Amino acid sequence: MITEKKKILITGVAGFLGSNFLVKCLSQGHEVVGIDNLSMGTLDNIEKSLDHQNFHFIKGDVLDKTLIDNLDDDFDVIVHLAAFKIPRYGNAVDTLKINTKGSENMLELARKLKCKFVLASTSDVYGMSPDIPFKEDGNCLIGDSKVPRWAYAVSKLFDEHLALAYMEDYDFPVVILRFFGSYGPNQNLSWWGGPQSVFIDCILNNKEIPIHGDGMQTRTFTFVDDTVAGIYAATMKPEANGEIFNIGANQEITIIELANMLKRISDEPTTSKIKLIPYNEISAGRKYQDVMRRVPDTRKAEKILGIKAQTSLEEGLRITFDWQKNVSLQKV
Repeated sequence: MITEKKKILITGVAGFLGSNFLVKCLSQGHEVVGIDNLSMGTLDNIEKSLDHQNFHFIKGDVLDKTLIDNLDDDFDVIVHLAAFKIPRYGNAVDTLKINTKGSENMLELARKLKCKFVLASTSDVYGMSPDIPFKEDGNCLIGDSKVPRWAYAVSKLFDEHLALAYMEDYDFPVVILRFFGSYGPNQNLSWWGGPQSVFIDCILNNKEIPIHGDGMQTRTFTFVDDTVAGIYAATMKPEANGEIFNIGANQEITIIELANMLKRISDEPTTSKIKLIPYNEISAGRKYQDVMRRVPDTRKAEKILGIKAQTSLEEGLRITFDWQKNVSLQKV
């Protein structure tokens, strides 16, 4: 039971995390205003919430200063999830501009309202750090500036520093969340959603499963319900204010093992075979750097937020596979 109903502004509300977090907030009795320009999110993701009496959707952009200036002035908390991800397709300018300027605009609103600000960051900020598991107070080791992928990490690191500077200079609470490989229903079905999205699509359509490099790089994947539990706890708990948290699971798996697990989960005959793609073929002539291990230290989140990933990887992938299969059938 919640002790106090809050008015929450969610940016990127029609995206993967935004739409799932929206459901959580409404189920707990909070009032929500959500913004999304629908460039990556979809109305389908929030369709069941659009008529909810406690939800108001605004189609708009976090870069639109006029829109932001005309928003309500009584929000208790802003949860800033809108972002542009790793620039795989030559859109590094969008990644840098949307993430930095969008965050600045929302921080200006939080400053004006003196309300709490929760920032979605990423495990990518740890870059190529060899210190495993990644700790929130550990070093961030970003790779070569000529590698486009680091534009995302750098933009999010800037967001983190800007948010903490705003908190110090303007005296309102900020929480920073670094997400590790979240997946589940409403995930984007391209590489934006993560390798599991692409692998499931390939298995469903009997296509080759593309794996970058030798496939021995490892990741941890976090089912969306567990990620949302972290966002919600950070939003509600005053103990979280001023802190940075890793939000993730601890089960480390190689990308080849992930592909094979999904093939087993499919429970259907598939002709999909794994295809290893050399890094030089991925980067289209540009330099490419991969992260070989990405594992969070989650003890701080467990201690302060009181949350720990509850969903096993196989269980979460089964739910996700079934969801994505149903989405694919509806498109036929």
